[in-house]
Amino acid sequence: MSGRVLVVDDSEVIRQLIRVNLELEGFEVVTAADGAECLEVVRRVKPDVVTLDVVMPRLDGLRTAARLRAAPGTSSLPIAIVSACSPADLDLGEAVGVDGYLGKPFDPADLVALVRRLMGLGGNPAGFRPERTNRTDRG
Repeated sequence: MSGRVLVVDDSEVIRQLIRVNLELEGFEVVTAADGAECLEVVRRVKPDVVTLDVVMPRLDGLRTAARLRAAPGTSSLPIAIVSACSPADLDLGEAVGVDGYLGKPFDPADLVALVRRLMGLGGNPAGFRPERTNRTDRG
């Protein structure tokens, strides 16, 4: 196995697209439909990388990333935003310490390359960027 990826997106079509592309490359893939489910699943499956959509019900991707960064067990977990991001989303992602971005629609080869790069950050303090602001706590 090349590693375990938790794919979080409210679109089942997108989740399956990402799953197929990563499984073809030998990754184990677990999915969640939104940020709240992600926070439950992440403790159970202990992924090596998490990919997050930004716009999701219950808990959006940026708030999910902030919560993952704030929790001791997931503070250095590599996180990628896979979403149709606005420049403001990118700024907020940077503020909470997201490790990579991939815009939708994406090339599957770019997805695989991003996940492989982030796998290299796992457990590596150099890959951890502490949270710099609390801008995502807007309510």
